[in-house]
Amino acid sequence: MTARWIAALLLTLAAALPAWAAEPVLTIAIGGTERTFTRTALLARPDAVTVQIPHDVAYGRAMTYRAVPVGNLVSADQLPSDSVLEAVATDGFVAQLRADVVCSTDGNGAVAFVAVEPADAPWPNLPGKGASAGPFYMVWVNPAASGIRSEQWPYQMARLGSAESPAKRWPQLAVDASLPAADPVRAGQVLFVTQCMTCHTLNRAGSGSMGPDLNLPMNPTEYLQPHALKRLIRDSRSVRAWSGQQMPAFTEEMLSDREIDLILAYLRHMAGRKAE
Repeated sequence: MTARWIAALLLTLAAALPAWAAEPVLTIAIGGTERTFTRTALLARPDAVTVQIPHDVAYGRAMTYRAVPVGNLVSADQLPSDSVLEAVATDGFVAQLRADVVCSTDGNGAVAFVAVEPADAPWPNLPGKGASAGPFYMVWVNPAASGIRSEQWPYQMARLGSAESPAKRWPQLAVDASLPAADPVRAGQVLFVTQCMTCHTLNRAGSGSMGPDLNLPMNPTEYLQPHALKRLIRDSRSVRAWSGQQMPAFTEEMLSDREIDLILAYLRHMAGRKAE
């Protein structure tokens, strides 16, 4: 009887183990110190609130979430000077985020939240994808107040950590120092870091791993016609579609024609500044 009871107990534990092991975890790493938060722990926090997102970037419609303010998980005072917050997703998407904006809880500007997908009420699949934005998704309340852009809504987020600013971390992104401060190429560099480096590298600089390097071995401005390249950025599927394609379409609201021109100006400039 004892042996049978032990065997039954072991079977019960084995059945429960996968559910325990599958509990999603968000890692927050600031200045060398790591903390982990399970889905259950985040949802149980007293500062978890319900947020309404009228124009959700990932879903393209209004959404409602249970979420925790990022500023309650990360204090700007904890961050090393001249640092950004790097949000890393499970698919290789990596967003570089201004630390002061992400950590702000001031209602006069944008406020970032970590939305948490409940195990018993999963979110719908993302449009055209076989999975939801969960288990952790950075969403914004009042994003326009701080100029939050489409690629600053990282979903399927696994890690949020402090890092040196892209300019300091990757000097190979720099434009020619002789360019005037108001040169459009410099504006294009800022847009490239925010909107393109989430997936791509350039001169092997960057943390994103979803797309190819955009300067090595060749820069796309060297082998694509300008109108085709602009159309590729606007909607890659309108140029060529392939299995496993991940590059999203950028609406005019996400990236204007003028802004695409600025990114292309930066790429053309960097074609002459390839890393060794």
